[in-house]
Amino acid sequence: MGLGLIGKKLGMSQIFDEHGNIIPVTVIKAGPCTVVQKKTTIKEGYNALQIGFEEIVKVQRVNKPLSGHFKKASVAPTTVLKEFRVTEEDIDANEVGAVHSVEMFEPGDYVDVVGTSKGKGFAGVMKRHNFGGAPASHGAHEYFRHGGSIGQNMTPGRVMKGKKMPGHMGARRVTVQNLKVIDVRGDTNVILIEGAVPGPTTGYVVIKKAVKKQK
Repeated sequence: MGLGLIGKKLGMSQIFDEHGNIIPVTVIKAGPCTVVQKKTTIKEGYNALQIGFEEIVKVQRVNKPLSGHFKKASVAPTTVLKEFRVTEEDIDANEVGAVHSVEMFEPGDYVDVVGTSKGKGFAGVMKRHNFGGAPASHGAHEYFRHGGSIGQNMTPGRVMKGKKMPGHMGARRVTVQNLKVIDVRGDTNVILIEGAVPGPTTGYVVIKKAVKKQK
């Protein structure tokens, strides 16, 4: 719950604090984000603000439904649209077309960052679930990276749901909580966040005030 910003991960770097300690930071271009639509309890059944990020240069490539959506709001088409559940006070305080910048955060704040993790394709149990593998001795062969038994006999006679097995790894929504904002640079719309955030360089992320930890 609460309004946040959409951003693009530019990569990682490091800065020095006043004591000379190195702090690893993720550099994110966050905002400016434009309010494209307001959703209210009366009309849609819930309160939310839809915001857009990264203006599309070649507007002729925007399809007609989205083009009409942006035209109704009288805002420029954007690459990314995200919806944020908010309170009625936030609905009243924001009008369609309002712009939010990185300056809604300040150094020392704690934030939650949501992104899509890097896709690793089809992975085995050792890479995907950190299995130890089979014993590699006494004539064992062709079984070193297998997962072993996956179920029981007659009872229950099936593989239990959630069993750790090989499969698609990565490329999923990941939230990293309680990351500290180290610096906010409003002139370039850049925010420096301590530590790593999910996703590759140039990947889109959502930054919101931390729900578990405050300044």
